[in-house]
Amino acid sequence: MSPIRPSARLGAAVAALAVPFVLVACGADNTPTSPQTGTQPGAATSAPAGAGVSREHNDADVRFAQTMIPHHQQAVEMAGMATERATSAEVKDLATQIRSAQDPEIATMTGFLQAWGAEVPATGAMSGMDHGSMPGMDQSGMPGMMTKEQMQQLGGATGAGFDTMFLQMMIAHHQGAVTDAQRELTEGTNPEAKALASQIIEGQTAEITRMQQLLKTG
Repeated sequence: MSPIRPSARLGAAVAALAVPFVLVACGADNTPTSPQTGTQPGAATSAPAGAGVSREHNDADVRFAQTMIPHHQQAVEMAGMATERATSAEVKDLATQIRSAQDPEIATMTGFLQAWGAEVPATGAMSGMDHGSMPGMDQSGMPGMMTKEQMQQLGGATGAGFDTMFLQMMIAHHQGAVTDAQRELTEGTNPEAKALASQIIEGQTAEITRMQQLLKTG
């Protein structure tokens, strides 16, 4: 029998090490990330309850997630109208940006509620819904939420009139979200929820400024 050459031993060792590396790499996509990173938002929803989310929370944290989810869902619904019907390319781009930001945030907040064992609002925003019937919401509802009639008006608008109505409504909608997120920073205790609230304030404040500029130049 001929002796095994050193180069052959080295090649076998490298091949053996490559197997566990491939297995780890293949499983990397399942690692949940925090809402601050903006990557794989809401990944904790597919993991066991509490994975990747601090269990520390209070009623304010639950209220924040339960009210902000349908609020975001309505914004996504409004943005969906704009991507199809707006006449201005800038308005369409803004609507796409809103959907890209808020869809992942909905998933993140759903993960929060699941981790905390709290009720998750039904999927799909119901325009003008009675927020007083939602768990964790009082009769005053969520600030900036459009009524059913307002959503119908937006749905019936066309041309430049649609663009103007969309911008005016979305500014009010964003202002409501910023107000509620500021309340979470004051009253909440969960670090991930408070980080998401800060993200909402920063992102939507910038979008409000952009929409105000579009109204002036439109």
